[in-house]
Amino acid sequence: MIFDVFSSNNVISGTVPQSGAITGQAALPVAGTPVVSTNSIDLLQAKDLGEGGDLYVCFTIVTAYNNLTSLEMEVIIADNDPLTTNPRAVGSSGRILLADGLDTVNSQFYVRINPALLEPSTFSQSTGRRYLGARYQTFGTTPTTGSICAYLTMDIQDGRKFYPSGFAVQ
Repeated sequence: MIFDVFSSNNVISGTVPQSGAITGQAALPVAGTPVVSTNSIDLLQAKDLGEGGDLYVCFTIVTAYNNLTSLEMEVIIADNDPLTTNPRAVGSSGRILLADGLDTVNSQFYVRINPALLEPSTFSQSTGRRYLGARYQTFGTTPTTGSICAYLTMDIQDGRKFYPSGFAVQ
């Protein structure tokens, strides 16, 4: 996984200090009312972001969620830094149920960014929006606990798979 821990330029929710002890953004939106990430990435400053390869946002549960039925995590682009002017989704997790990992610390969910929509240029398929961030929406009861750290990465960390013991290798 490629991650810039020294400058935290790729973190859009929460913080990742050099010590490596991440903190999460308390993404506790009232059900039906989306909340945007605390940080955004200026695509005019981040030149060649992911050029030639896939880009993902890794959403890591830092504090377990409670109460909600499901949560949707989106990668968005917008015309302004607070991510409120003309926001558009360029990737989505879809609705993730509480029991599918939102209630478990260190669960990770990856959302691929559509590269044709990310390019901040005048190409016809580009939206030309300047800032990249995240948006969270809860469904069901509003949670009272839960936080997320979200950051850009080029690879999906796949080292969390565990296979049962007792199989033979031939």
